[in-house]
Amino acid sequence: MDEKYSVLVVDDEPHGFDVIEAHLYREGYELHYAASGMEALSSIDSFEPDVILLDVMMPQMDGIEVCRLIKSDTYWKHIPIIMVTALSSKEDLARSLDAGADDFLTKPVSGIELRARVRSMLRIKQQYDALEATLRLREDLSNMIVHDLRNPLTSILMSGSLLMDSGLKGKDLERVELILSSGRQLNSMINDLLILAKMQSGKMILNLAEVELSDLATKALSQFSGVAASKKLRLRSQLKKLDHPVSVDANLLYRVLDNLLSNAIKFSPPDSTITLEVDDPSDLVTDETASHQATIRVADEGIGVSEELQQRIFDKYEVGSPINSVPQFGLGLAFCKMVVEAHKGRIFVEENKPNGSIFTVVL
Repeated sequence: MDEKYSVLVVDDEPHGFDVIEAHLYREGYELHYAASGMEALSSIDSFEPDVILLDVMMPQMDGIEVCRLIKSDTYWKHIPIIMVTALSSKEDLARSLDAGADDFLTKPVSGIELRARVRSMLRIKQQYDALEATLRLREDLSNMIVHDLRNPLTSILMSGSLLMDSGLKGKDLERVELILSSGRQLNSMINDLLILAKMQSGKMILNLAEVELSDLATKALSQFSGVAASKKLRLRSQLKKLDHPVSVDANLLYRVLDNLLSNAIKFSPPDSTITLEVDDPSDLVTDETASHQATIRVADEGIGVSEELQQRIFDKYEVGSPINSVPQFGLGLAFCKMVVEAHKGRIFVEENKPNGSIFTVVL
């Protein structure tokens, strides 16, 4: 065997480990032992097991609860878990499956069956690791390409700005304005992708500072006055001066406002109103939101978001209802969600009756 695999055995009875060790000693695995569920959870980082053999009947914390906790951890949930049990009740087996167990062994343990099931779980783990490596490579290549796009795009934007100052008129001026507008949109998408990549890799550091939220919102809203007028949309603001500054990463939060307002304009019909509101979170105070400092809402009168889609509209690459001539990439709202959650806040969408949507950010 070229690679030495790690197997963690969790059993409150040392004899249980001795039996498994005797059955597996010729397989060349690196065996680790934990005498309780708590010990397994505290040592899993150091053992880094490829497979876990988990006894069900243990004092203080049984194997089903240990399994549930491991499977709820993003970093460890992919590790195959074989439940080792003397239970024969279908209800107990169902509880184990619900907790995330991948396979079962019944006591007394058969050596042939144990070795076969461990090998089976290792094959699954190998396939998962290979897929993860492929996805990481693809993500790294995508990030490199996105990063390299910035240099030619910067040249396009600089050249477009110079042409704007060269005295162009009529159709020529309109064409250059279109080039600049499209270039800025592309630049915004590239920035979103790069920030998403940093956040997903855990390398994003928030530059927190106390800001006046209404001033930041006013600045974000003002940049859309021209495009809103061209689409015959009304921009309205209800920006309360909060009696306390809010500690945020101003650049990232500005991009959240930019994304939400851009979406609202994109999906709003002519002669409708888009409202940007900043307020206290008083009407949303619950045990969960009591520590929050402010609420931001962006309301439109567009096509709205279906109730079913509201649950996944913030997922990466998830898009709303297709609309002709409206590009949708499913990155803007995923970006917003990651930024808001990095600030320990939350974001959600509701209906704006009779028509449209309200995107709410609670900070």
